[in-house]
Amino acid sequence: MHKDVRVVYMGTPEFSLKPLEVLIENVNVVLVVTKKDAYVGRKKILTPSPVKELAIKNNIPVLTPDNIKIEYEEIIKYKPDLIVTCAYGKIIPKELIDYPKYGCVNIHASLLPKYRGAAPIQWALINGEEKTGITLMYMDEHMDTGDIIAKVEYKIKKDDDVGILHDALSEMGAKILQDNLENLITLNIKRIKQNDEEATIAPMIKREMEELDFNDSAQNIYNKIRAFSPWPLTKTTINGEEIKIVKSHFEIVKSEVGKVYVNKNSLGIGTIDGIIYFDIIKPIGKNIMNIESYLNGKKF
Repeated sequence: MHKDVRVVYMGTPEFSLKPLEVLIENVNVVLVVTKKDAYVGRKKILTPSPVKELAIKNNIPVLTPDNIKIEYEEIIKYKPDLIVTCAYGKIIPKELIDYPKYGCVNIHASLLPKYRGAAPIQWALINGEEKTGITLMYMDEHMDTGDIIAKVEYKIKKDDDVGILHDALSEMGAKILQDNLENLITLNIKRIKQNDEEATIAPMIKREMEELDFNDSAQNIYNKIRAFSPWPLTKTTINGEEIKIVKSHFEIVKSEVGKVYVNKNSLGIGTIDGIIYFDIIKPIGKNIMNIESYLNGKKF
C-alpha cells in the first residue's frame, strides 16, 4: 500500500469501477473526475455516473468539468502524483498529462495499437477478432498513442457478446493496474513505443449502425449482433414490426437475401451465404423473449 501517493482517477461508466476499487485499496485517491449526471431511462431520471457513486460512497471529492481543456487547473490543485484514466471519454490536455511525477496512465480495452478510440470492444467483435485484451499505457496528447507499459490478452469465444467481453476486460483492467502499480510508483517501467503502422481505429458506435443489412455474410451479421448485445441491440423490421435482436445463430445454406424463413419454432432471414436465425429478441415496447414465445399466435 502507498497511502502517501496522491492519485486522481478519471473515468465514467461501469467499466471504470474495478480499477478505481484497486486504487482506493492501495493509494490515496484525492479526486475523481467524471462526466456530469445524465438523464437515464424512459422516465429520464437524473443519475450520477457509476464512478461518481463509488467516489461518494468512499468520501472522495468529485469533479465534473464541462471542458477539461479549460478546467484542468482545478485538477492540478489536488497535486496528484499519478493520474489514472479508464473510459473517461475525453482527450486529456498536455498540461495535465505532464503534471504528475509518476505520469498519467490509461487503461484501454484493446491490444494497442489495434483499436484506438471509443469503442474497441464492439469493433473487435464486429470484425470477428480471435483475441483482444487490455493495454496499460502512458498517455500523450493524442488518442491512445502513448507508450505501452503492459498488455494482457483475452481469447474471444464464439458466443461472447459485448456484455461478456465488457465484464471480463474490466476485471483484467483492474488486475493489470494492480500488477503494475508498484512499478509505476517506483518508476521501474520499460516503455514500449507503439508501431503506428499497425494502428487501427475503433470509432464511436452510432445509432444508425443498429440496423441489420442482410446483403452481408451470415457470420458478419452474427458478429454484429453480439457486438451490440445486450446494448444497444441491433434491429430489423419484419411484417411491419421492428424487433431488436439479443441472441442469434446462423447456418451456411442456400438462401435468398432478405427472405423470411419461419416455422413454429424458428425465425430467420436470408443473407448472401446462409440464414441468420433469431433466438432471443425484444419487440419494440415489449420485454425480451425467446423466439418460440414471439411466434406463438403469429401469422406470416
